[in-house]
Amino acid sequence: MSKQDNILNLLLQDKLISSLVLEEIKKTAVSSEKSIEEILLEKKIVDYEDLAKIKARVYSMSYENLASKKMTDKALSIIPIEVAENYKIICFERLDNKIKVGIVNPDNFKAIEAVDFLAKEEKFQVEYYIISDLSFNIAFKQYKTLRKEVSTALRTKAEEEAEEFEKIKKKKGEGLEDVTKTAPVAKIVSVIIRHAVDGRASDIHIEPLPNETRVRYRIDGILGTSLILPKDIHDAIVGRIKVLANLKLDETRLPQDGRIKINLDDREIDLRVSVLPLLGEEKVVMRILDITQEALKLEQLGFVGFSLEIIRKNIKKSDGMFLVTGPTGSGKSTTIFTILNKINKDGINISTLEDPIEYYIKGVNQSQVRPEIGYTFANGLRSMLRQDPDVVMVGEIRDNETAELAVHAGLTGHFVLSTLHTNDAVGAIPRLIDMGIEPFLLGSTLNTIAAQRLVRRICSHCKTKDKLPPDILSSVREEISKIPQEIIKKALPDFDINKLNFYHGSGCSRCGNSGYSSRMVIAEVIDINDEIKEIIMSGKKNLKNEDVLKSQKFLTIRQDSLIKVLMGLTSMEEIIRVLPE
Repeated sequence: MSKQDNILNLLLQDKLISSLVLEEIKKTAVSSEKSIEEILLEKKIVDYEDLAKIKARVYSMSYENLASKKMTDKALSIIPIEVAENYKIICFERLDNKIKVGIVNPDNFKAIEAVDFLAKEEKFQVEYYIISDLSFNIAFKQYKTLRKEVSTALRTKAEEEAEEFEKIKKKKGEGLEDVTKTAPVAKIVSVIIRHAVDGRASDIHIEPLPNETRVRYRIDGILGTSLILPKDIHDAIVGRIKVLANLKLDETRLPQDGRIKINLDDREIDLRVSVLPLLGEEKVVMRILDITQEALKLEQLGFVGFSLEIIRKNIKKSDGMFLVTGPTGSGKSTTIFTILNKINKDGINISTLEDPIEYYIKGVNQSQVRPEIGYTFANGLRSMLRQDPDVVMVGEIRDNETAELAVHAGLTGHFVLSTLHTNDAVGAIPRLIDMGIEPFLLGSTLNTIAAQRLVRRICSHCKTKDKLPPDILSSVREEISKIPQEIIKKALPDFDINKLNFYHGSGCSRCGNSGYSSRMVIAEVIDINDEIKEIIMSGKKNLKNEDVLKSQKFLTIRQDSLIKVLMGLTSMEEIIRVLPE
């Protein structure tokens, strides 16, 4: 029996509802897809506090009403405001090493994990109490008072340090490093980085605006404002980041690139720092790379069905070329490194040329190209082929020379992995021919071409059914009807074109109310079989999807995305955003 059913049974037992009302509530919950608690409150069968008392009995926990309770700053400051707001938890009392924590939803294990982590760090003993949603909202207002006081103090101190920073900067940069190490500037930078890592951000943007400094995080491919800071401390923050990245503090006219390595909770984080001069000020962008993150499997990335089978078959080959195409930010590097992890064995010598090195793989010889000193992809590849490699990974084919060397490496007994910027898989062929590669050489070398994009996954905690407008539903049905039944049935065994289900995320605390959590690949994969090789060698530059479809089971990237929509992995809205055409 579920906890929701237990709540109803206790209400029945306490004679707060009748059997008839109980059944009516259950039917409403099924038809409206609302929770039992939402219905009880909407129909005013119970109030917030009575419901919280019932929940306390169901969960065998204590109950507390915080509506009129005054909390100390000492207690409130234990749980950061962002964590409290996200998970609806609040520390309302602290006595020595014992703390009392109110929680609205005890089924939210992430909330309890977050508090347990904080408690372990500070060696607190935690007592949990059920509180109502209303009680939490009233208590949370005290957080805002505390935050205002802290912000005022922080702003005052930061402004003082910013003035000091400006004075020292005028004295030819003497002592700049000392200023940028002081709190709160050092603390602000530390918090910005930590919050980005905890929030699964891939990039941090620190941007000067006319009257303030804006901090934005890119999470699941979407850029959003996270923090607004006083304009007066912008230079001090940029200076602190420059110190950490070993960049020149007094150079504000030229772009600079650097790296920061930090350790957060036993996770080794690598930050690629880019500082760009704007009109009178500098903007900082930091790319976040989690070095200790375990490599995902191809299925976890989002490859399914026949596309997955083609990749698995072709990465077993000992020569030829495997290309991954797509625009910037489409996950090409992640796919390449997932493949490298899969084929990385003691008896295989793998060498890579990258710009920059994004993932570190044990047992793989990874080399960073440095064009500024003449170490390019082309001459790096020449040197690498003298290192007796079995597998060669070239970060990107950018020019004719690199393309020729990669093709010749594939022809002479090496397995070559690389990326290319094209919109679809078939577009890689004319692109390489335009780079000067002879069609007969290309046909002899190419094994596989995969084109991909990244779409956001629907959050599993707030996933609900969606209804599409008639015009979009009609175009979806038309596109689905073109897909061979064998391919659809492999992904959707109970597929019925007249009963299509669509989903979206309604937004919850676990996904930051976005409705999405993490990303996955949508892709099209071409197996360069004998028929396709003949077409390429004949000099046909503009290979079409129809040519591919005649020779193999093939899904376009749009068709693959629609199958994943019907599987309930992503939403139609997300597909339209990523593939607007």
